[in-house]
Amino acid sequence: MADTLKLELVSPERLLLSEQVEMVLVPGTEGVFGVLPLHAPTLSTLKPGFVDVYQGNAVKERFFVTGGFAEVTPTSCTVLVDEAIPQSNLTAAYTAERMAKAKALLDQATGEEDRKKALAALDAAEFLAQAGPELH
Repeated sequence: MADTLKLELVSPERLLLSEQVEMVLVPGTEGVFGVLPLHAPTLSTLKPGFVDVYQGNAVKERFFVTGGFAEVTPTSCTVLVDEAIPQSNLTAAYTAERMAKAKALLDQATGEEDRKKALAALDAAEFLAQAGPELH
């Protein structure tokens, strides 16, 4: 059995991570799922949550993602995200600022598309607020 799989975490701006890993936990819209080497081919949309990257039987890196897609093959996992923030950058002040901006976007939304974007931003901010102690 293969020991690792290739993980690529990609945002619209850049390739954030490309390396061999033991396991990845991904926040799918149907629930968080683990990806190990030789995983069945899978496509999933993502909801706000954490992508946990395992190496040495422990979480090596953790990224908060706001949404996107994951494509899994037996040898790789490609996670295409709208936005990814390393856990080390998440603070209570950052979360509070993000919540305030999301509420302001919702208050200023004029059309249905603006409202959808504002609600998605609010959903992500609320997830971060609920994660609280998990962030550090």
